[in-house]
Amino acid sequence: MSQNPPSLRPDLAPRALIQDAPRAGQPTIGMVSLGCPKALVDSERILTRLRAEGYAISPDYAGADAVIVNTCGFLDSAKAESLEAIGEALRENGRVIVTGCLGAEPEYITGAHPKVMAVTGPHQYEQVLDAVHGAVPPSPDPFIDLLPATGVRLTPRHFSYLKISEGCNHKCKFCIIPDMRGRLVSRPAHAVIREAEKLVEAGVRELLVISQDTSAYGVDLKHAEAKGHRAHITDLARDLGSLGAWVRLHYVYPYPHVRDLIPLMAEGLVLPYLDIPFQHAHPEVLKRMARPAAAAKTLDEIARWRADCPEIVLRSTFIVGYPGETEEEFQTLLDWMDEAQLDRVGCFQYEDVAGARSNALPDHVAPELKQERWERFMEKAQAISEAKLAAKVGSVQEVIVDSVDDEGATCRTKADAPEIDGNLFIDEDFEGLQPGDIVKVEVEEASDYDLWGRLLEK
Repeated sequence: MSQNPPSLRPDLAPRALIQDAPRAGQPTIGMVSLGCPKALVDSERILTRLRAEGYAISPDYAGADAVIVNTCGFLDSAKAESLEAIGEALRENGRVIVTGCLGAEPEYITGAHPKVMAVTGPHQYEQVLDAVHGAVPPSPDPFIDLLPATGVRLTPRHFSYLKISEGCNHKCKFCIIPDMRGRLVSRPAHAVIREAEKLVEAGVRELLVISQDTSAYGVDLKHAEAKGHRAHITDLARDLGSLGAWVRLHYVYPYPHVRDLIPLMAEGLVLPYLDIPFQHAHPEVLKRMARPAAAAKTLDEIARWRADCPEIVLRSTFIVGYPGETEEEFQTLLDWMDEAQLDRVGCFQYEDVAGARSNALPDHVAPELKQERWERFMEKAQAISEAKLAAKVGSVQEVIVDSVDDEGATCRTKADAPEIDGNLFIDEDFEGLQPGDIVKVEVEEASDYDLWGRLLEK
């Protein structure tokens, strides 16, 4: 069983799970999915379309007639990882199609790997399909190639990411995602609900709501109502909560209307969990970032959320070493952490990204100082996490089982999202548990990031 701390990169998705057995003579495509959960959903949509056209999905290079690499361009380190993955696919297979965020810079990719067969940008599904058709012609058999009702999924069957919008209207100076993925485009609420219903009918026990800016969902649609569902995050969360699955909200900007979600959490319709990208706490740093937030008001909002829903869990990510960050500004962030007492925290050191406006800011922080501040920040976050988890010893938690092996069951509480947060381990009397089971556990032990417990009942 694996333990935390997990990777602190905010742009990493869970590992893709591919299980598919091709029929004789069936054209087969491999998929390497990098980047955030939003990119993982794009990969699922591409593979679903390919499966509908008669392609099989290969879990390895050797069994694939061609490989799609869905790339990330969030940070320069993510770009390097994408180039490395493309190179590996070329070496192991030789027939490679590139898509995703880094595909918005085709010359960057072809300059490093001129032998790729095609390059397409993010969520350009039709262009990806055209490239696959050119490389590996389809050969469908409608009597054999049956597409699952929920399409092809790259996550375990008991949880699924539910993407509600594309793009972002913010202009944060360190981020180029709006340049790559465009402005906010929300899906109609009735389409989101229908997808969620199909997922729950297929056995999904947890829906992870994702977008670039979940709080802004429906703004571009003027919160229009269609087919009985209004395109507003509060209404959408309420409708999703009626389906009987856990509903977890990610990437929620702390706008004032977020407070309307808290009663839904107190009622049990939505998990008492908010993933909010605060990024920093000092007002001048936030101003240089062009962030739509004010730290002082945020503390007031956090206090109000906790008053309305005491069990609420808050996760966030932060940037240290942003250009111009002084020791005083960094200390303000540490002091803010002491007050905010966030439950789950990720942090990464600022990196220049080609095309980002923050590159031109003065007074860039030296690498060794960024590292030193990152270590101090994580020491603070770890101490807060350790104290909060220690307080849970003796409590009874409802958990969802993610996996079971010979050593025990790896589970998550309502406070833990897949891959990025902690785990709860059951190492006795776990026989009979299956992934997707939701059980009650008494917490017996805690570490910095994880819990151990005793099974009470299914």
